[in-house]
Amino acid sequence: QLQLVESGGGLVQPGGSLRLSCAVSGFSLDYYAIGWFRQAPGKEREGVSCISSRRGTTNYADSVKGRFTASRDNAKNTVYLQMNSLKPEDTAVYYCAADMRLFRQCMLSPQEYDYWGQGTQVTVSS
Repeated sequence: QLQLVESGGGLVQPGGSLRLSCAVSGFSLDYYAIGWFRQAPGKEREGVSCISSRRGTTNYADSVKGRFTASRDNAKNTVYLQMNSLKPEDTAVYYCAADMRLFRQCMLSPQEYDYWGQGTQVTVSS
């Protein structure tokens, strides 16, 4: 059974850091890209970052470039999103998702992803 489970969210002060994890099962990170997305109340879901399968190529939204870093540990079937210098506008529910097209370069459009985790809340507030 294909599954993605996020963890690591929480409450953090502005300027702080969090590391989100996305544990996957039922498929291999060797073959499929993983995306990170977020959705704030009243807003559409937006792409934050993604990591491709073959070379681990990453891509970032302009709003998080230089602050967020995506990585993966294929042996642990886990993808990470390190978030530094967090801002109140980063507050949202964060999701990871899998693109089940073999070896495709990762994209930041939610429509390109097939399976989703349940999300984890990130709140940046003093």
